[in-house]
Amino acid sequence: MTRQELIGQIKSKRSFLCVGLDTDIKKIPRHLLNSKDPVFEFNRQIIDATARYTVAYKPNLAFYESLGSRGLESLQKTMEYIPKEIFTIADAKRGDIGNTSSLYARAFFEQMNFDSITVAPYMGEDSVKPFLGYAGKWVILLALTSNMGSRDFQDLRIGDGSSKLYEQVLEKSQQWGSTANMMYVVGATKAEKLQEIRQIVPDHFLLVPGVGAQGGSLEEVAKYGMNKDCGLLVNSSRAIIYASDAKDFAQKAGEEAAKVQQEMAGQLDKII
Repeated sequence: MTRQELIGQIKSKRSFLCVGLDTDIKKIPRHLLNSKDPVFEFNRQIIDATARYTVAYKPNLAFYESLGSRGLESLQKTMEYIPKEIFTIADAKRGDIGNTSSLYARAFFEQMNFDSITVAPYMGEDSVKPFLGYAGKWVILLALTSNMGSRDFQDLRIGDGSSKLYEQVLEKSQQWGSTANMMYVVGATKAEKLQEIRQIVPDHFLLVPGVGAQGGSLEEVAKYGMNKDCGLLVNSSRAIIYASDAKDFAQKAGEEAAKVQQEMAGQLDKII
């Protein structure tokens, strides 16, 4: 998907919502366990209920890989079911030496046909570049994550002490990709830092997890992180997909997604 196509979806749906398909077999409604493929059946109903409100879906690979080959089959069926105009993110956090990254890129972009993949930058340029060789595909580079342990390394001051490690990631990686094929992960619980991040990457899209169950504020994220094209994909997983654990789970997920979309529409009205 191109940048303009993504922006077009945001404007059309008046939304920058990304729904995380973190589908845990231990958390889905019990009645679905009688289905032939419970994980896919859960995803199918969630997608049906939320597709009108979201511009992106983000399956977290761990939830599928933990089930072995059955989980990967569920993931492939999910990918085939997601409407083609909706952006897809493989939340896989890959990153390895060049030839291995090339195979990861082939797996996610050619075999599973994701539009993008999250990539860890720790191993540097040659571990990221193979993902950038596909037209219409995106790297979403981990920059500043929302977990507690992010402080261990991402906030460390480096060199002469004038910049932090995550800031150097943002600076350096702009030499590898462009605003048309690279985004950055910035956690919503770090919303106050979005203004500083926008000084470094004013035009790139940011994938912002942590809104909803993790306590991030959508209003603050929009205030500090939005640019003229919106420039945001804000992810909500648990707060939407697990809004109910009963037979009405899909309906409740749709209702929660609609609430978020309405709030996003209000934020977009300020720039569009």
